[in-house]
This record gives sequence, structure tokens and C-alpha cells, in this order.
Amino acid sequence: MKKISFLFAFVIASATLVSCGNDNATSKINKGNLENAKTRDAEIKKGTASISLDKKEYDFGTVNEGDIVETVFKVTNTGKTDLVITNATGSCGCTVPVWPKAPIKPGETGDVEVKFNTSGKPNRQMKTVTLTTNTESGREILTLKGSVTPKAK
Repeated sequence: MKKISFLFAFVIASATLVSCGNDNATSKINKGNLENAKTRDAEIKKGTASISLDKKEYDFGTVNEGDIVETVFKVTNTGKTDLVITNATGSCGCTVPVWPKAPIKPGETGDVEVKFNTSGKPNRQMKTVTLTTNTESGREILTLKGSVTPKAK
């Protein structure tokens, strides 16, 4: 029993001595990763992007069926970090948005252009465009509404 205890103590002591080598832990740090982390942390400390719109809703009034309604929503970055719009989706195929693909710097403005094709869409209409962004809420909803006079048959 003494031999087993002695052998066990010897193995533990050997493992401890081997694991406590003279390698300096700081020599194992990748300097590139450290710089990336500093840059990322500085961006995070700025806070999220914030979006301000000149309008959230556009009333196009009364138009004839077959007309194409167009409007521009002015998007301003009121935050402290770049505003990124990653996607813009219309509520149907008749509503087509075009959005800025490049980040919008703090204080700068971009345009979201929206076209609504009224063909086959008579009477009262309400269509939406959903912007996917890097803001705190993660999305913004823009609305187009109005009346479409049907074509005479």
C-alpha cells in the first residue's frame, strides 16, 4: 500500500513540475487578434446605430390602376456608429425598394427609393417595406397607402 501511495505522489509531483514550464504566456498571444478585439470593443462602446426617417408613411392619394407610384424615404443616422441596412423587403412583389448598400456614417443621410406598381391592385391599398438594420430594434417599417381607381371594363 505504501508503494502505491508513493507512486501516486510521485506521478502527481511529476505532472505538476512538467506543467509549470518556463514558457511565457504573453508570447502565445496573437497580436493581430488583440488589435481586432480593441477595435471591436471601441465600436461596441459607441453604442448602436440609430435611425431617423423624414417620414414613416407615404399617402399617394388616388391614382389610376396601372400607374407606378414612386417615393423616397430619407434615412438619417442619428447614432454614434455606422448604420447598416442589410435588407429591404416589400410586402408583395408589386412593392420594390432600393436601399443604400454602403454603411451610412453618423450624421449622414441615405435614400430608400420605393416603387409600387398598381396593376391588378384596385381600390384601397396599403403596402409596407421592412428595413433590416443594425439598430437596437433591428427593423423599421415604411408604409405606402392610397386608393387605386380600377380600370374601366
